[in-house]
Amino acid sequence: MHKAGIADEIRERIRRGGVFDGLIPCETAHIVIDLQNGFMGKGQVMEVPMARTIVPNVNRISAALRAAGGSVVFTQHTVDDEAIRTWPIFFEHFCGRKRRTSYIEAFTAGSQGHALWPELDVAHEDLVILKSRFGAFVPGSSDLHVRLQERGIDTLIISGTLSHVCCDATARDAMMMNYKVFFITDANATTTDAEHGATLTGLASAFCDVRDTQSILGLIATA
Repeated sequence: MHKAGIADEIRERIRRGGVFDGLIPCETAHIVIDLQNGFMGKGQVMEVPMARTIVPNVNRISAALRAAGGSVVFTQHTVDDEAIRTWPIFFEHFCGRKRRTSYIEAFTAGSQGHALWPELDVAHEDLVILKSRFGAFVPGSSDLHVRLQERGIDTLIISGTLSHVCCDATARDAMMMNYKVFFITDANATTTDAEHGATLTGLASAFCDVRDTQSILGLIATA
């Protein structure tokens, strides 16, 4: 797993007890971001090797929250014709021409790359949400906000990949939509320690309560 890499002044703030005192499980959802074959499998177009190491922690959080009466949500990064048409800035400038075709094929619904990683524990009551942008809360990206509000959710636990892209984007928007957000240091992963550490520092400074898996399990257990 990544070294946490949080800036010293932010780390000191976390040591003082975090942002939130606790959580109410039935009002909490564990949002598992994009742990799909296209990001997880060896040799895949967007392989994030470190993401394979966080799966046990992701499963532990999901199991604990389910048992306490909370919700678990899996998002799947999804490319379709509408996404390509309405998001040309990404597909034409950031995706890269050489990788574009492979990327689209990998994350088209129904493809092997689009499927959730088989080592994830997914229960029948969990939600699976398709999203067409990095952030799940961007208008038009998904119906995540509506589905969470239907369940009375006001607190989110964020895990998944990539820390500094989809996980970061979802966490920031969630806080600005007035969700309490926990971002888990050892249940998120990206391509380098530097990118992961910068993400944790930025989120801890103004957006999220940044904790490790053991800490969030403790909050769930004592709720």
